[in-house]
Amino acid sequence: MKLAELSERSGVSTATIKYYLREGLLPPGRRVTATRSAYDESHLQRLRLVRALIQVGRVPVATAREVLAALEDDSLDHHHRLGIAVGALPSPPEPDPEAPAVDRARHTVDALLSRLNWLEGPHAWGPGSPAYGTLVDAVGALARLNYPCDVDDLLPYARAAAELAVTDLDLVERYESPDAQVEAAVALTVLYEPVLLSLRRIAEAQESGRRFASG
Repeated sequence: MKLAELSERSGVSTATIKYYLREGLLPPGRRVTATRSAYDESHLQRLRLVRALIQVGRVPVATAREVLAALEDDSLDHHHRLGIAVGALPSPPEPDPEAPAVDRARHTVDALLSRLNWLEGPHAWGPGSPAYGTLVDAVGALARLNYPCDVDDLLPYARAAAELAVTDLDLVERYESPDAQVEAAVALTVLYEPVLLSLRRIAEAQESGRRFASG
């Protein structure tokens, strides 16, 4: 297909596609003439992945280039490719190790993950990961404000998250190719987070009405 058709089918402007080509995010097309190249379905799929990383996930171009290089590493299994792509998504800053309650929060998080057996095995994603740091920071904030945040308080949330993970990966597996699954994992991680937040607030309103509303 021509560049214009690639743009039309992908929804990405020709100028942006040319930029992705220059930055090495998109492989060059098959040269037809000195000034024209042809593109195929693999370019369309890669373009969708790049768009998921940069436009949906807000991943910097340099980081996206590193992610795409890792995804082409044949030594990595599909689990690690998904983890690299989702792990590249921007995260809040790491907690200050000197901040009050951080040590206590880290101990609580480690105890929680150990209770779930999430700190062991080849698929563990614990200390050093962005999600771990964000969780420690959140638990530390709860502790500083004296809100419930011990392991038993957090455990129902973790178990609900485990069930959601099954739903997430079921959605990802609807896509056939590995590249399409990586694209979906990135996009759905970003796009479903506000869905989850909204549904939680709606559900809380329903439960509050059931418990506390008069009449």
